[in-house]
Amino acid sequence: MQLGMVGLGRMGANMTTRLLRGGHTVAVFDQNVQAVATSAGDGAAGATSLPELVTLLAAPRAIWVMVPSGDATESTVTALAALLSPGDTIIDGGNSNYKDSMRRGATLADKGIAFVDAGTSGGVWGLKEGYALMIGGDEAAVERLRPIFATLAPAPDRGWARVGPTGAGHFTKMVHNGIEYGMMQAYAEGFSILQHKTELGLDLAQVAELWRHGSVVRSWLLDLTAMALQENPTMKGIAPYVSDSGEGRWTVAEAIDLDVPAPVITLSLLQRLRSRDTDSYADKLLSAMRNQFGGHAIKTETTT
Repeated sequence: MQLGMVGLGRMGANMTTRLLRGGHTVAVFDQNVQAVATSAGDGAAGATSLPELVTLLAAPRAIWVMVPSGDATESTVTALAALLSPGDTIIDGGNSNYKDSMRRGATLADKGIAFVDAGTSGGVWGLKEGYALMIGGDEAAVERLRPIFATLAPAPDRGWARVGPTGAGHFTKMVHNGIEYGMMQAYAEGFSILQHKTELGLDLAQVAELWRHGSVVRSWLLDLTAMALQENPTMKGIAPYVSDSGEGRWTVAEAIDLDVPAPVITLSLLQRLRSRDTDSYADKLLSAMRNQFGGHAIKTETTT
């Protein structure tokens, strides 16, 4: 099948390679000229602009947008909408807010252009292992793209599904990432407890490897944790700063809107925010309060 790919970052480039290896024809565009050249070297047709990309595809066209969520996705979808024709399809495989996807789907439907939101999980391992695809959109549009999804997924018959109408794909991926936050936090806290029990001299890499086989907490995330501990058991050189890309925040906000208690996901998000406060005013104030009501000693900052 023929597909256009916009965005050749870590995910988009690997997805393009997987599609090419699966026998598909892929035309690519990215603002990074070298990224386009690299994909072209692998067999893709390179374009220097979105208009040129569209000309490289036969109708009905299908173009996968794999750029950062927010303004980049908005501007790309808007530009493509002006270039495409009724019957064409735009797939957004990034981490867009599902409400934006619903809006984009409605706008494109008025032009006769199908919109498919494909929540994509797999990260840098997707090229080898395949991608989990949570897909929202019109059934006919999704079915037409079946060969693409079947190639990108871990297997043609699993790891991908149409989960509902437009917006459902990104909504499902949002909650998926919220769960991911909670799982990561639980593993991190557990291994921290093990690490602090110094008198037992535990080998954390050994424990992680042990848990990978037969344990009820085994998972692919634990596999990756074991790999990280094997490579760097003391986490030397890694700052205790954890970023977030937005999906956890959206999940917590949605839980509040739906009156659904989600304490684990919420606390895991708050812990990420806490990791970024290297000069916590709140902690300083807490220390000052204890001194005021109980005369407790204040630990002063050291200056150099």
